[in-house]
Amino acid sequence: MSPDRPSLVASDVDGTLIGEDERISARTRDAVASVVASGTPFVLATGRPPRWIHPVVEGLGYAPLAVCANGAVIYDSDSDRVLSAATLDVDTLTWLSEIALRVLPGAGLAAERVGASAHDAATPQFVSSPGYQHAWLNPDNTEMSENEVVAAPAVKLLIRVPEMSSQAMVDALAPHIGRRADVTFSTDNGLIELSASGITKASGLALVAERLGVTASRIVAFGDMPNDIPMLNLAGRGVAVENAHPDAKAAADEVTATNWDDGVAKVLERWWS
Repeated sequence: MSPDRPSLVASDVDGTLIGEDERISARTRDAVASVVASGTPFVLATGRPPRWIHPVVEGLGYAPLAVCANGAVIYDSDSDRVLSAATLDVDTLTWLSEIALRVLPGAGLAAERVGASAHDAATPQFVSSPGYQHAWLNPDNTEMSENEVVAAPAVKLLIRVPEMSSQAMVDALAPHIGRRADVTFSTDNGLIELSASGITKASGLALVAERLGVTASRIVAFGDMPNDIPMLNLAGRGVAVENAHPDAKAAADEVTATNWDDGVAKVLERWWS
């Protein structure tokens, strides 16, 4: 990337843009506001579903385009519209769930679905099997049988084994899946996430960049976990926060300060102050 300002800024949310209190700091909010005021697009690229974007929008005071569900969903938070969604079909979901339950006995299954908007009441957004133990507080799930979890297309299949690390789960499952799905994780707390083949934050960000007329070399992207690595590799400059997973740091062009020490803002302030 040249010394000139980037033409697009993309940031992960959890562990990167927000602090340990899950809030946008004043310094980060001001840095993003400077980016937006200059006419440069700022987009979110997150594992979160669209329905979990609103608190970030409130914290930023700005409603950006968002790459959600690890690249499977492009969401316009300003108009509350899902612009596109790449789903796992029912046959693939069934096949993946059967393999997961065989390779990871006792695993819990959940599926993330999406409708026309963030809170589309016509579509149960997050469904889970009775054996699924949630990795976060206050889950907003609908419980159903394992067969029902995979009975409709989904943007993500989530597999949970609390007693294992997420990396160990990937190591066990990935060889059995091949290229039929993309496997990643955003926490090492026994949770892995499966998307349609070829769907990553990089593929989602590439769609947004094309929509905005920006080449990948003109993107600066920020992240902290393995699900951010494809995006960090795509961008002209990939930046990991200091608290990032070692693999994310290794993929990045540079490492900035931690998420709780305004690492994203400190990089943005080089170009926007």
